[in-house]
Amino acid sequence: MSSPDADLRLPRRARLLNRGHFDRVFKQGRKLVDRRLVVWILPAPAGVSNSRIGLSVSRKVGGAVQRNRVKRLLREAFRRATRSISLPVDMVVLARPAAPPATLDEARHSLDRVLARWREIGPRPPERAAR
Repeated sequence: MSSPDADLRLPRRARLLNRGHFDRVFKQGRKLVDRRLVVWILPAPAGVSNSRIGLSVSRKVGGAVQRNRVKRLLREAFRRATRSISLPVDMVVLARPAAPPATLDEARHSLDRVLARWREIGPRPPERAAR
């Protein structure tokens, strides 16, 4: 028997789970900064049909309870924001220790601002080969 809120959870396929995925987004993605978040965004690789998120919340943000709360808020903000993303992206979100989002509205606002900025400037252009 599943819980009534099971369909509201962020599915496993919507998460970046291994180091290789994180590294690819860090190296090839575009870095965008907000007051509360630092976000790397990269169009998802071929064969991936949905957007995925990876989270990094350091101990500088607070104890385990505080860090887990920030992660829950960011996952929910991402879940709601995926409706407005036209193409699938991989995203790594780092909560800034000085001002992590404390409410869902703050998390949504920060993530929406970053996504709007990304839509304006687009993905990072491919790097030129060294001469």
